[in-house]
Amino acid sequence: MAAQSDGGKAGVTYGGFAQLYEGHEDDPLDSAAIHICQCCRTSSCYWGCRSACLGHLGGAHPPGAVGVRETHCPPREQLWLDCLWIVLALLVFFWDVGTDLCLAADYYGRRDYLWFGLTLFFVLVPSVLVQILSFRWFVQDYTGGGLGVVEGLTRRGAAGLSAVDPPGRDRLRLASVWLWQAVIHILQLGQVWRYIRTLYLGIQSRRQREHQRRWYWAMMFEYADVNMLRLLETFLESAPQLVLQLCIMIQENRAERLQCVSSLASLLSLAWVLASYHKLLRDSRDDQRSMSYRGALLHLLWRLLTISSRVLSLALFASLFHLYFGIFVVLHWCAMAFWVVHGGTDFCMSKWEEVLFNMVVGIVYIFCWFNVQEGRTRYRMLAYYSVVLAENTLLTGLWYAYRDPALTDWYASEALCGVYLCFAGGVLVMLLYYGFLHPASAHLSPSPASSCCAQLLWGLPLPPSAPPSAPPTPAHLARSQTEEDLADDTCLPVFQVRSSASAAAAAAARLEGPLIKIDMPRKRYPAWDAHYVDRRLRRTINILQYITPAAVGIRYRDGPLLYELLQYESSL
Repeated sequence: MAAQSDGGKAGVTYGGFAQLYEGHEDDPLDSAAIHICQCCRTSSCYWGCRSACLGHLGGAHPPGAVGVRETHCPPREQLWLDCLWIVLALLVFFWDVGTDLCLAADYYGRRDYLWFGLTLFFVLVPSVLVQILSFRWFVQDYTGGGLGVVEGLTRRGAAGLSAVDPPGRDRLRLASVWLWQAVIHILQLGQVWRYIRTLYLGIQSRRQREHQRRWYWAMMFEYADVNMLRLLETFLESAPQLVLQLCIMIQENRAERLQCVSSLASLLSLAWVLASYHKLLRDSRDDQRSMSYRGALLHLLWRLLTISSRVLSLALFASLFHLYFGIFVVLHWCAMAFWVVHGGTDFCMSKWEEVLFNMVVGIVYIFCWFNVQEGRTRYRMLAYYSVVLAENTLLTGLWYAYRDPALTDWYASEALCGVYLCFAGGVLVMLLYYGFLHPASAHLSPSPASSCCAQLLWGLPLPPSAPPSAPPTPAHLARSQTEEDLADDTCLPVFQVRSSASAAAAAAARLEGPLIKIDMPRKRYPAWDAHYVDRRLRRTINILQYITPAAVGIRYRDGPLLYELLQYESSL
């Protein structure tokens, strides 16, 4: 990857997690963020007008189109929904970890040292691993400039915010930040702190009239980090913990109240993290429509039911066949990891990181479906759920055949019904989600009509003598068609066919900011963009946002298709 900065840029779009952002026509935002639209005749924030412009270019209701991502500025009440979602995520986290620790203490008090050791092991070991990774990310972000610059927490940021502060105060402030982060991570509260910072940064992006863009993207980076950390911890801690507690209850032929509460918390944590992760991943990409909260709740229910069926069948089998259960898990993990590697993923910045990621996804596939590839997923999901149904049938069938009837007759039928009813209910909710609330995206092609939106969104040059809202001339239509044919035939970057007059007019119309050119194609959904997973690129972005008053742009290397050639300059 090669990243460089240019002084000019052609168009800006604000994408990702717009729920915590609000714009008004009279807000004194950065000049690069204001767009006076000649299509809808509004002077609104650029990211609020963008979906209307795309709808204008694509037609009001084109046949078969499902629309593009809605990025209109949401009502103020949307902020409270976002805050409530994060607060509930924090409560689920505390409920999950707290009940596990209480259950471990209960086992110790009853002198069940084996169950105490296993329960505590699945709490502490994943937590320590996640805290180490979180602190490593903090070190990468806050050394040499980075997110600390946005809030004035590094030496450079503090000097910029207050030139009269003595050097000793700068060093004391920097040392206090590092000490605070060290204490937070030693106390295993790294994710809690990141959730709180996400709330703070999101609210500040609403309230701060100056440098809103910096607060907004700091919040985006922080929320992405905490969701990745929670996803890793949940499948290393909550999923094994859930199987363990169900196995203990089945083996001992009784269920304590604390065991049931702990199992329910682990199940809810798994489903919540998956729904939150997929919602944020869609919100962070401006080529995808955002997932609504109704869709997130239905997604949550889908995960609850399918994971319940899977975990119950695993626990039934593990209660009788301890050794064979371990063999089954290892074989399933190897098969799923090979399937993921064979399909090809593009999540990470290096080969070894990608291998590690595929191994983690293999662990996730032990319990539930997790999409990691671009394109239609119906056949992959059909294959996965067919395999899971067959495995669940085999596991529960073996348990039913070798169980002790005297001990298990009172719940055997209910357990089998629970496995299949939960599986069928989860598949039904999944179909409802994809049929009604799934935020499908549409790839639009540029309209030959000349407009300000055509230039800003698709890169089509305007006739120098025609106003932005003027009807297209025959010469311009012919030239646009020629340029489209040229792009189709030679795959030249669209930026090479812009006229110098239009570029000069665009430069005079708004304040130009630096442009970061990334020498790689933009990752396809459902992968994170490079500026989310590459910490060096993050640091560059945040430094540039600190030293320039204008919008910082990102341009990925052009792809082979015309749509990809025209599509992305995501302003940060």
